Amino acid sequence: MTSQVSSPAEQADASVVGEQRKPAGAKDVRRLDRVIIRFAGDSGDGMQLTGDRFTSETASFGNDLSTLPNFPAEIRAPAGTLPGVSSFQLHFADHDILTPGDAPNVLVAMNPAALKANIGDVPRGAEIIVNTDEFTKRAMQKVGYEASPLEDGSLDGYQLHPVPLTTLTVEALKDFDLSRKEAERSKNMFALGLLSWMYNRPTQGTEAFLRSKFARKPEIAEANIAAFRAGWNFGETTEDFAVSYEVAPAAKAFPAGTYRNISGNLALSYGLIAASRQADLPLFLGSYPITPASDILHELSRHKNFGVRTFQAEDEIAGIGAALGAAFGGSLAVTTTSGPGVALKSETIGLAVSLELPLLVVDIQRGGPSTGLPTKTEQADLLQAMFGRNGEAPVPVIAPCTPADCFDAALEAARIALAYRTPVMLLSDGYLANGSEPWRIPELEELPDLTVRFAQGPNHTLDDGSEVFWPYLRDPQTLARPWAVPGTPGLEHRIGGIEKEDGSGIISYAPANHETMVRTRQAKIDGIDVPDLAVDDPDGARTLVLGWGSTYGPITAAVRRIRRAGGRIAQAHLRHVNPFPRNLGEVLKRYDKVVVPEMNLGQLALLLRAKYLVDAHSHTQVNGMPFKAEQLAAALKEAIDD
Repeated sequence: MTSQVSSPAEQADASVVGEQRKPAGAKDVRRLDRVIIRFAGDSGDGMQLTGDRFTSETASFGNDLSTLPNFPAEIRAPAGTLPGVSSFQLHFADHDILTPGDAPNVLVAMNPAALKANIGDVPRGAEIIVNTDEFTKRAMQKVGYEASPLEDGSLDGYQLHPVPLTTLTVEALKDFDLSRKEAERSKNMFALGLLSWMYNRPTQGTEAFLRSKFARKPEIAEANIAAFRAGWNFGETTEDFAVSYEVAPAAKAFPAGTYRNISGNLALSYGLIAASRQADLPLFLGSYPITPASDILHELSRHKNFGVRTFQAEDEIAGIGAALGAAFGGSLAVTTTSGPGVALKSETIGLAVSLELPLLVVDIQRGGPSTGLPTKTEQADLLQAMFGRNGEAPVPVIAPCTPADCFDAALEAARIALAYRTPVMLLSDGYLANGSEPWRIPELEELPDLTVRFAQGPNHTLDDGSEVFWPYLRDPQTLARPWAVPGTPGLEHRIGGIEKEDGSGIISYAPANHETMVRTRQAKIDGIDVPDLAVDDPDGARTLVLGWGSTYGPITAAVRRIRRAGGRIAQAHLRHVNPFPRNLGEVLKRYDKVVVPEMNLGQLALLLRAKYLVDAHSHTQVNGMPFKAEQLAAALKEAIDD
């Protein structure tokens, strides 16, 4: 999706595009073109659920949106501490947008820790809603507040709304047979109701969701609904909120079609299912749970009706071993993991390279090394994907650029794996996996034909005239070897990691044969048909910004800011990182300067320098968060002016 670009000032303050007044005695309604909201609290306060529900209602209303969940690695992090803060940021607009936004216009802080952890991102003039019940002396001292920030004047530059969320929630649920502790758990629904009133969000979907979620506990469902309605009514009646806001649907942002809100991991799951149906192959997932990839295992396990079989293995090695066995047996085989799991799977990926079988290795990248930052994002597995195996073991590498694009990237990875009989690395990351945006559900005829032809009989005639099956006799176009399903009469052949003879597939230690096989496997990857790199350069720029993966949104937003301010800059974005598009070298030579923003220490830039001898300038960050468009725009402007 493309985006209208806002200036840095506009990024800090949502633009007022009109004002609509209600009848006398009612509150004013102000129209905005976009808003950025951040919900923040303890990891047990339900901020992710609150944000997800607000997102779902916003999507159903027709706004374009982008989200950024941010949560601790611990299942229940220490309450009231800075490391235990969980947040959910949502950017929604009446036009097409690209990022979850740099800075929130509204911060909902459920406790002092949430306020302190997030206030640095909130621009002056923004609205802050705080749960005053949690601002006790002990809670404030725990995070280093010597005096109450609600009273010491430190928040005078903001529109502060002190609301006793806990007290109001307990009061709203006094007629329910709940303990005070149980009633307090619904304060996130009270906050959701208040924000839903402030921004005129639909409510029916949330109420239906709560009744479904707590179907076995109807009293809990009704209590949450009561808290949700109480929050809405509080906004309607309190004098502290004098204005509500409207953000119109993004009617012009989307092509005609049926849309739904989708996260990257969900889109990737659907893409894998679509690929298996288009290939007419059963889908097998061999996986070991790991953040942030586990959602794919969870989702695919729900779709046995589409011929999906999921296997939760005892470890990463067993997961990919089972997947490779399924590939040998004729399935569309997938294994999912994150960076630490890729390291454990490396030997079996090398075996798949040697066996030349289709296998999708999905790496949802996270902060490393080792356990690192399990719930934060990074792009630091690129070199591992390229070279993290013993011997010469090349594999194609595909990288989606948005949450919705994960669907198409899964189809493309499957196309390459099936057509070229090779394992394929698909590099998503935590930002894409957990973030969400609207996705147009494609029509069936728009999906690629991935039909596979298995070997059926002998394919080679020996000198004596006998017909035999040679498992490494290659397709002249793709260099792919035949895919023989076990049990097919006459197609018996050796498997294993020891080198095979070209053509016949018998074990061979011959030096010349090994060199032939190594070079042939490399030639197969080099010869994969990938589209040329498209360049967006309307003004004949001298500087090119080149990205890959999830940096697409921030880069595009930054580029458009620069152009809006009169600057000239070209943009290109790589989906295929191995092999590179054939025109990449020619593109790079057209520009005086090439800037490569990455969430690592310059891995793509290293590859570009090595292959094309171009002086690629890295702009990097590894703080576990995606780039902010304003900061990136400043760095690109400096590169242009240098």
